[in-house]
Amino acid sequence: MKKILLIVLSLIVIVSCQSDENYENLNRDPKNPTQVEAGFLYNSAVKSLYDQMTSTNVNTNIFRMLGQHWTETTYVDEANYDLNNRNIPDNHWSEMYRDVLLDLKTASEIVNADTGLSQSEKDSRNAQIEVLAIYTWAQLTETFGDIPYSQALNPAEFVLPQFDDASSIYSDLLNRLTTAIPKLTGTGFGSFDPIYGGNTTSWQKFGNSLLLRMGLRVIDTPTLESQAQNAITAAISGGVFSSNDDNASLAYEGATPNTNPVWVSLVQSGRNDFVAANTLVDFMNNLDDPRRPVYFDQNLGDDTYEGGPYGDNNSFSSYTHIRGKDDNTSMHSPDFPACLMDYAEVCFYLADVAERSISGTPAAAAGFYNDGITASFDYWGASDVASYLANPDVNYATAPGDWKVKIGNQLWLAMYNRGFESWTSWRVYDTPTFNLPVVSGNPVPTRYTYPIDEQNLNEANWDAASTAIGGDEQTTKLFFDVN
Repeated sequence: MKKILLIVLSLIVIVSCQSDENYENLNRDPKNPTQVEAGFLYNSAVKSLYDQMTSTNVNTNIFRMLGQHWTETTYVDEANYDLNNRNIPDNHWSEMYRDVLLDLKTASEIVNADTGLSQSEKDSRNAQIEVLAIYTWAQLTETFGDIPYSQALNPAEFVLPQFDDASSIYSDLLNRLTTAIPKLTGTGFGSFDPIYGGNTTSWQKFGNSLLLRMGLRVIDTPTLESQAQNAITAAISGGVFSSNDDNASLAYEGATPNTNPVWVSLVQSGRNDFVAANTLVDFMNNLDDPRRPVYFDQNLGDDTYEGGPYGDNNSFSSYTHIRGKDDNTSMHSPDFPACLMDYAEVCFYLADVAERSISGTPAAAAGFYNDGITASFDYWGASDVASYLANPDVNYATAPGDWKVKIGNQLWLAMYNRGFESWTSWRVYDTPTFNLPVVSGNPVPTRYTYPIDEQNLNEANWDAASTAIGGDEQTTKLFFDVN
């Protein structure tokens, strides 16, 4: 009997050892995998990017306050431009580098190593990765200025990476995007793609619209002017967004952990930390803007809107609250979608391009301007756009200021819930006039300062970058902010 038992046990051991792979699998932790599908990493990077650009958590993203659309109530450090108390630059930096760019880079490496994919399938997936990586790199340079680029995301070789010149980075990004757009074919990541589901036409429009934005952003930078004009012309020729259906949106879900981060801050937290800023509300009141009841709540009474003094210790009950499209799909809903780029934004860029006679004539600017306002109204479900466009203070022929003021004001208004772009619109067009925060009186930042970790751990390269951009200050103007 003992002999039979020994034989059986021996056979079990032999069979169990026949496959090295099976044996190795016993030592793998299923909850902490060492091998991840490229689609999962891509999807994770997409969500991290949208979450970071959409969030209103004061530890990670205060762009809505930099754009002076919102202001705070009890705790007002961020509205008074204290960026370092909560390490906001550090948190934004690490989120974009670690959870977006590094995941995209790793996803690309897995795609390239996948022998089951054809070269065209690899090209298609890498092109989607490339568009989002370029968006992220551009956002980082537009936030900080010079950043680690050529030596970044390679800690094995460059523990302390050098900072590259921001305008040189931008030039390379324009070249990379121009190369990537024709490769946006096939289905890409297909069902793993939460933005367009791998739709080729939509991805090409997104790529071209991003190329338009980036080209226009540096059109006044002398060293990039010619390249910027070529990028703008190529983008328009290739086809940009033509309706709100093209918007680069992400649909959130109704249950955690995939809810819109704005809902987390406005509803799930149970806190009342934000009210509409007087900078925005006063501007819209002066124009009798019909978007007010869809941007804001009417908690002060019908058609009554009063923004909290920017940067003051505001009473939540005394000022206008944040709302959204309507009662069912507002910013107070967990599944309210986020957006990286939309049709209204593109229309205002086309108006700018027309005024510069780069692709079209100045006479076409009014039409694009009207289209941008109309697209914003349509997106938010606001009514009476015709009356608004006829308002002498809105009408393109009679509105005050030069064309940059007209376009800049309406772009800033349309970028509600797009904090980074509302702030950047102000940096580019220098309009409207922003308020100084009540408590500190600090000037409006034109950039984030570099992370404290870079100052402490990468001091030599941080010091060189700070000198190159003219000082690591919140008010240092960046390479594209030249006027």
